[in-house]
Amino acid sequence: MPDFQLTGNLVDIPGRTIRPVRLGVLDGVIAHIEEVDTPVDGYLLPGFIDAHVHVESSMLIPSEFARLAVLHGTVATISDPHEIANVLGVAGVDYMIANGRQVPFHFFFGAPSCVPATAFETAGATIDPDEVGRLLERPEVLYLSEMMNFPGVLHGDPEVLQKIAHARRLGKPVDGHAPGLHGEEAGRYIAAGMSTDHECFTAEEALDKLARGMWVQIREGSAAKNFEALHPLLHKHWERMMFCSDDKHPDSLVVSHINALCARAVKAGVDVFKVLQVACLNPIVHYQLPVGRLRVGDPADMILVDELTDFRVRQTYVRGRLVAEQGRSLVERVSAGTPNQFLCRPISEVDLHVPATDEELLVIEPYDGQLITGKRPMRPTVLNGACVADPGRDLLKIAVVNRYRQAPVAVGWITNMGLHRGAIASCVAHDSHNIVAVGTNDADLMNAINMVIDAQGGISLADGPLRMALALPVAGIMTTADAYEVARDYGLIDEAARGLGCTMGAPYMTLSFMALLVIPHLKMSDLGLFDGDSFELVRPAGSA
Repeated sequence: MPDFQLTGNLVDIPGRTIRPVRLGVLDGVIAHIEEVDTPVDGYLLPGFIDAHVHVESSMLIPSEFARLAVLHGTVATISDPHEIANVLGVAGVDYMIANGRQVPFHFFFGAPSCVPATAFETAGATIDPDEVGRLLERPEVLYLSEMMNFPGVLHGDPEVLQKIAHARRLGKPVDGHAPGLHGEEAGRYIAAGMSTDHECFTAEEALDKLARGMWVQIREGSAAKNFEALHPLLHKHWERMMFCSDDKHPDSLVVSHINALCARAVKAGVDVFKVLQVACLNPIVHYQLPVGRLRVGDPADMILVDELTDFRVRQTYVRGRLVAEQGRSLVERVSAGTPNQFLCRPISEVDLHVPATDEELLVIEPYDGQLITGKRPMRPTVLNGACVADPGRDLLKIAVVNRYRQAPVAVGWITNMGLHRGAIASCVAHDSHNIVAVGTNDADLMNAINMVIDAQGGISLADGPLRMALALPVAGIMTTADAYEVARDYGLIDEAARGLGCTMGAPYMTLSFMALLVIPHLKMSDLGLFDGDSFELVRPAGSA
């Protein structure tokens, strides 16, 4: 006899039918599916899959990420561990794999392709082509993670090509990352072996890449949001598209995941079977995942939802085990270590001083919901022989502190953050995870940075006597704490940042991308101001 039976309206996605069934599970596998004549309640679906995510961006270790993800019917992730790899190297990848194995969830990790991401920042580790090859030879490592160094691909960088060659030799897919790339250059990039891209921010770019044989992943994370621009493509191109979050902070992961994208797509008029193929089946096909598709003989990776509009999840099963029910996670907490690498000492206000100048400042301009930034020239505000932040003009200081060794603080300028007072800081700062901070004055900026240093990693806020911090002791970017508590505490500090005037929908997620050099156009590293178009430092640390 089966271990248990379920009744529901089974949604056959390839067959485009819905029928009432009784489904039996034996030893974690679907043993039989039989039609029934009586009406049944709810809809049985394969589980949702996040086709590209950095678990580390949730600030949760994998086991805690799983506790929240299953609430929303997610049973698997294609997880790129390059965040922790940039801090701890291969040992960080091993940590993620080992922790993820402790819970009933499918974590599929890739071999990080860009550690460090560029030569224009200081990371904590290097993973060379030989190490990438050894990682890819491991059966649990299914793909080469996003190749962010698309200039290296286009210009034939030997190390970049060697990493891609390892994946192709082993028949494992290579994830792409090429924001704004199109036309002949996109064709060359794809021909080198790139199979996916989650960085398309216009329909035209996505169509160009689809036409050249690429899979396009629609990203909707806590900061980067491309669903509105790309979802109309699902009507015609659903067979080569997937949903992903890329980066999801804990407060938003508590609320929803891939299920929310399904609901929005259906509400926008996309055929439900197309939506579900994108959310449930396409990642399995592309990455050859051992995840069940709701067929006899498959692992019982499935969900029961109330209806096919809001996709409210009633139950989630992974390998036949009930892991979430009626908004309650049944995934148990597990113990985990806290490896880290944090060697810098507290800074002083002197470290943030910028001498007076008459020259125009080159200012970073972030956009809400996007990872790309603009470049804006602005006249400096000078006071007592120094260039200073001027919140009245929305001209703020941005500082990046090398966490791996003592070094001069890189100081630059940013606008469009909207802070009226105080400062915020974080060492969740893609991809090298140095400390990045934005502030309206040097005292608060110093205090916010030093709170992160004192905690050996985390996010912080300083506004005169008001001090808030969330410690992240695992590589300085994650915590082993309870996922619900982290989501609550993160929500409080995020709300406080908006209370300082920050106009970004996700202040700390936006902050974390201001040091992501591989996304144009202007970013800040611990070595200085970086121009993503010319791919060079334009104002090294120590200059305005």
